[in-house]
Amino acid sequence: MTVNPEPAAAAAPEPPCDIVTQGEQKLPLVIASPHSGDGYSPEFLAQSPLERGRLRKSEDCHVDELFAAAPALGAPLLRAHFPRIYVDANREPFELDPRMFEGTVPDFVNAGSPRVAAGLGTIARLAADGEDIYREKLPFSEALRRIDSCYRPYHAMLRRLIDATAARFGFCILLDCHSMPSVGGPMEADAGRPRPDFVLGDCFGESCAAAVTARAEHELVAMGYTVRRNLPYSGGFTTRHYGRPREGVHALQIEVNRALYMDQETFAKAPGFSDLAARLGDLVAALGAIGAPARPGA
Repeated sequence: MTVNPEPAAAAAPEPPCDIVTQGEQKLPLVIASPHSGDGYSPEFLAQSPLERGRLRKSEDCHVDELFAAAPALGAPLLRAHFPRIYVDANREPFELDPRMFEGTVPDFVNAGSPRVAAGLGTIARLAADGEDIYREKLPFSEALRRIDSCYRPYHAMLRRLIDATAARFGFCILLDCHSMPSVGGPMEADAGRPRPDFVLGDCFGESCAAAVTARAEHELVAMGYTVRRNLPYSGGFTTRHYGRPREGVHALQIEVNRALYMDQETFAKAPGFSDLAARLGDLVAALGAIGAPARPGA
């Protein structure tokens, strides 16, 4: 197994991300886990009044491990090691809330996105429970440093993987892997309601061919899971930005219900973790076997 790290600045977790491979790439798939990082630096923890356990509730905990079978099947696995709450790689590079920073922010900052309004920009203002993350305002140079040391290396690696896969196989399927709380949170549209086992997000059919989403749904339902499409998650920045079905790049976001595999309070793996990971390996193999989807308009 080969792990290719990317260096980071000293105050961020080392390395910010890596690619796990095992031998030659055999499947036209790229597996990405942008939110399972758990490297909380002492400098970051000192900036917050919240204890680490409360900060960790924003993680997609263990998701990279759930998809750990992918490299042995012939699909590279990209893992972010920095926490989502430190830098969110599933955002535009500068979706930022000006209220978090000292002074005036540059004009290129997107301060008006719904994610920023919810406190969940590229650098989050609020933790998963709605509490302020930081004791004090940050210098804007801190945002620039985090984006340069974590966000940009992650997306540079992802871009290289997608381009190399498309060049090798003639197309690429990007599976962007996440997890979700078992019940909708207070700031979400499904607040208080139980969620299905999986949510598949294809931006309502815009980010990948219908055959890709249909195959993923078919496989999961056949395994006995409940599946919903696009609600409450239709796909984030990664799905929208990289999904280009007309160019042969198909991006599908998958959200795994945390109750399937972990204790949501202690973050410990549940007894069914290994079984779920094996089934997700079967899902990866099935998606890798569907062949090149027809391009829209072809």
